[in-house]
Amino acid sequence: MKDLQEVHRTKFSKLLTVLHRYKLLQILIPTAVIAFIYWEGKNEFQRFDWTGTLHTLHQMKPATVLFLFGTALIAIAAVSVYDFVLRRHFNIPISRWDTFRYSWVANTSNSVIGFSGIAGAAFRTFFYRKHKIPMQTITASISFLSTITITGLSMLSWAGIFGFLPIQAVVHVHPWTIFAVWATALYLPGYIFLQRTSFYAKWLNRNLPRMNGATIAASIVASLLEWVCAGICFWLIGTCLLPGLSLADALGIYTVSAITGLLTMAPGGIGGFDLTALLGLQQLGYPADKTAAVLVLFRLLYYLFPWMIGLVIAASDVAMDRDKTIDPDDENFENGLNNWQKIWHFPNQFKLVGELGVWSLGKLVFASGFVLLLSAALPGLLYRLHLTDELLAAPLMKLSHQLSVVIGLLLIVLSWGISHRVKRAYQLTLFFLCMGAIFTFSKAFDIEEALFLLIVALLLWISRDRFYRISASFSRDKAALWGLLTFALAYVYDLIASGIHPALSNPSTSADELTWLINPKLNGLVAITGIIVTWLMLSLILLLRPYRLVNKGASQEEQEKLRKFLDHENGNLLTHVLFAGDKNFFWASNERVLIPYSIIRNKLVVLGDPIGNREWISEAIQECQRFADLYDLSVVFYQVSPSYLPIYHENGYRFFKLGEEALVQLDSFTLSGKRMTNLRTVKNRFDREGFRFEISKPPHDNQLLEKLLPISNKWLHRKKEKGFSLGWFEESYMQLSPIVLLINPEDVIIAFATLAPSYDNDCSISVDLMRHLPNTPNGTMDQLFVCLLEWAKSEGYETFNLGMAPLSSVGQAQAAIREEKLAHFVFKHSGYWYGFKGLRKYKEKFYPAWEPRYLAYPRSVSLPILLLELVRLIARRPKRNEKKTTSHDEVVH
Repeated sequence: MKDLQEVHRTKFSKLLTVLHRYKLLQILIPTAVIAFIYWEGKNEFQRFDWTGTLHTLHQMKPATVLFLFGTALIAIAAVSVYDFVLRRHFNIPISRWDTFRYSWVANTSNSVIGFSGIAGAAFRTFFYRKHKIPMQTITASISFLSTITITGLSMLSWAGIFGFLPIQAVVHVHPWTIFAVWATALYLPGYIFLQRTSFYAKWLNRNLPRMNGATIAASIVASLLEWVCAGICFWLIGTCLLPGLSLADALGIYTVSAITGLLTMAPGGIGGFDLTALLGLQQLGYPADKTAAVLVLFRLLYYLFPWMIGLVIAASDVAMDRDKTIDPDDENFENGLNNWQKIWHFPNQFKLVGELGVWSLGKLVFASGFVLLLSAALPGLLYRLHLTDELLAAPLMKLSHQLSVVIGLLLIVLSWGISHRVKRAYQLTLFFLCMGAIFTFSKAFDIEEALFLLIVALLLWISRDRFYRISASFSRDKAALWGLLTFALAYVYDLIASGIHPALSNPSTSADELTWLINPKLNGLVAITGIIVTWLMLSLILLLRPYRLVNKGASQEEQEKLRKFLDHENGNLLTHVLFAGDKNFFWASNERVLIPYSIIRNKLVVLGDPIGNREWISEAIQECQRFADLYDLSVVFYQVSPSYLPIYHENGYRFFKLGEEALVQLDSFTLSGKRMTNLRTVKNRFDREGFRFEISKPPHDNQLLEKLLPISNKWLHRKKEKGFSLGWFEESYMQLSPIVLLINPEDVIIAFATLAPSYDNDCSISVDLMRHLPNTPNGTMDQLFVCLLEWAKSEGYETFNLGMAPLSSVGQAQAAIREEKLAHFVFKHSGYWYGFKGLRKYKEKFYPAWEPRYLAYPRSVSLPILLLELVRLIARRPKRNEKKTTSHDEVVH
């Protein structure tokens, strides 16, 4: 039995190794390919006249654009044949219309977002799970789909190799692409051979009925249809801008470009596809600005706009269905996947797919702002300018132009709030999108841009239930970053507007009529005005935002409420620190549970375990998570005890061991015996020399505190007090607990310590502040601790807490996570900066029982960053709040 367990453990370790290597390849291969493409094509991109390209696109006739858009939609619709084949083979019980809708959403999202195929797989899984389709069927169908999609491109590769499609134009420029073409061509025969093997049946088909020949043939035809339709769409767009481009040449260039794009593993093959297609078209003798316009238009019509339609379709199923996302931790979900499918389709980023709706909307709003800037930078079509000049007054047109710039910059910044689901950002964005559509239309009858903005506004409105957050953390660093971004985009706007006038050489147009559009000086003034107005408005929004969660601390009323609460509920070893006044109080479960917290960046950090009846703790944690989510904060728990770990685990938390707490069991503590020889010797020496141990109970005399303050200052030696999980020297806080004193024969206090009761019916007590004068006799703190332990035992306490030994017994196991192994290294070798090891060794002389303490954090939080933030939080001691403050559900105005 033991040998069998070892075999399983070895296999699991190998699987983990494969997974980690695959994830590494997912990062390294695209990075290397993209770097190579950039190196190969940077000179080409630098030669392009991008302003001329934009002008070419802007001057296209609307009827032509609509025709090309219709062609692109037909090409995208053809991809749904895959799903109809799957529906028939696997007997998936959904309607034809649902099959088509789900296919559209999955395929367009996968093309734009990518994530190595995860976007399409996740959307299909989401939709199919809603129809109660077994997970085994879903994973088998997705696995089959992932292997069949390249077969059509493989057939086109064979057509290029045998000369039916001319690919020499591209291969001549980049000879290495012929190897990629051959590799893709060999995929089809390899696939046909593989799908008949037992490996395919076991690992990809999940031992479901074997694919019959008709299904295989239909799938290959579907794949060929997808690639041919996309190539025809590429050709039709090319013929509108590149006269004389033949279908064969276009399909040949598209085939090699698509293969290059696949190598990048980037969404839509961006970068590799574009550079290869640009060079291929230029080899046929077409100008650079025209070929660039073909690529830009193809990206818009075949990728971006169909994806927007997919977002509209998905809004009712995904964006408004917050509580029905797929949980990859669900046991049934996990059991539906074999190891190959986990590697191919479902990496750890699966949960991110549930956020694609809002993520996509944020990027669309950003794009809307950029579209407005482009619309303002580019002159309108000439016949529209004449019509606008006749119908609208020049001042109105100029005002619309300037407001378009302002709103464009505003939308770019507000896209951050949309991505973070802030309700106020949604309201402002919806308003500015509508205003932007009006102004861009009144500027020069730019119908296309106005329609784009209105579509984005419609998407926002459909998804309005997703924007529920009151606010989100917006630091000065983020403000500076967005400020730089808006300045950069305003500069790009001015460059485009200033460089576009060479493209306007129509002699029938008077320069005076267009001077307000193409004058670089005026455009620069508009850009500067736009930035100033934008940031004034954003500053106003930030200043007047009605809801902002801050570290206000607990008021006297809340501390009094805590005292009454502790009359019938037990506290813990950290409860006394709550009276320091720097923590906020969150009362949960109808005020039956208290969760004390502070805020650092975008984290709500809870100190210790929640206080209250254990049966309400899980509900209280969930309530706190919902509360924090309203402000876009992640909830983490600092210094939690082992007994509560199951509760944290069921609420989605991971754990990092912070160290161990030294707990002395007082009923067995004695100075007798051989092992206590050193402490007994110290105590006898101090008693013999006339040192006294005294205890002062609150309220303390002010003269005593005045004597203790110089000792504290000398002990700190110009260092700042720490806070959060630690107390500090402050009169109001010192008055709350007993103070123990060690006095020398000259009646001078040489050391003191404050005590922290645990509010658990006098079962346990902790040491809080420990301070002593420099150059005290050896063994001073030993004497103080020994006297403390003897006093606590005489008072009837059961446990005395000596405090935590940070990083103690962390990361010693071979299978420990890398962060804990790093912590173990720090524990062993950081004696110069902080005596972690020495602190543990010092407390061991009292022979305590060591109890671990943990950090509980959600999987979405980066542990290294969180640890740095906790260091900052503890080092930052807020001022004690003596004024009246509000409860947790009230907010600062």
